[in-house]
Amino acid sequence: MAELKPCPNYPELQGRRAFVTGGAAGIGLAIAEALVAQGCVVAIGDIDEAAAGRAASDIGGGSVALAIDVRSRASVTAAWGQVLAKLGGCEILIANAGVSTMNRAIDLTDEEWDFNFDVNTRGVFLTNQAAARYFLTTGTGCIVNTASLAAKVGAPLLAHYSASKFAVLGWTQALARELAPAGIRVNAVCPGFVKTGMQSREVQWEAKLRGMSPEAVLADYVTQTPLGRLELPTDVADVAVFLCTNQARFMTGQGVNVTGGVYMT
Repeated sequence: MAELKPCPNYPELQGRRAFVTGGAAGIGLAIAEALVAQGCVVAIGDIDEAAAGRAASDIGGGSVALAIDVRSRASVTAAWGQVLAKLGGCEILIANAGVSTMNRAIDLTDEEWDFNFDVNTRGVFLTNQAAARYFLTTGTGCIVNTASLAAKVGAPLLAHYSASKFAVLGWTQALARELAPAGIRVNAVCPGFVKTGMQSREVQWEAKLRGMSPEAVLADYVTQTPLGRLELPTDVADVAVFLCTNQARFMTGQGVNVTGGVYMT
């Protein structure tokens, strides 16, 4: 595999203020790190405030941490107020907080369905709405939502997760159309098989449900990926950061595939 090259420098991001939900680990943490590397000041929001604090300390660059439960309007409202108070404003929202469970569609419980939709879909709705209301008062702002490969093609054993992420794309497109006249852009990234803690849990679940070894599940992921490796959180982060730059100024309402070629439409 060729050595990964660093993300280009985007001077327009210097001094920008960003709020990343689900930023204590995985893709969210990689995005927060990438934004700080570009000179942004980042607020890391997570349901695990202690983990968010550790992440902010590790990243540095003036990063701050706060607790947020994206399922709760009261929590989102309070968190957004903290972001504005701590950073003095905000120009970027990365709505990344997400969860998954895995089961056959015919065996799904109400609790599994509600959990995925409450975090993955309602969480995007509430955080996007809070950001959009603020951005409309300032006349500037950019939103990037984390969707999924499963938002483009239904994933077996993840029917409820797929449904929640399809909804994220529909919301992203509709909100983008509404906010476009104000110059506020809304896009989504659609990662594939990303090497994260979430994936580690999913591999164990999938191995059990499919009657195969975890190693075989991971090998299957790589086989499905034309570029021939598991995706890294940094692969997603570089695209998310790009969507916040002037180079992406004419992009809105997009669900950008970052899948290594698993899905190409």
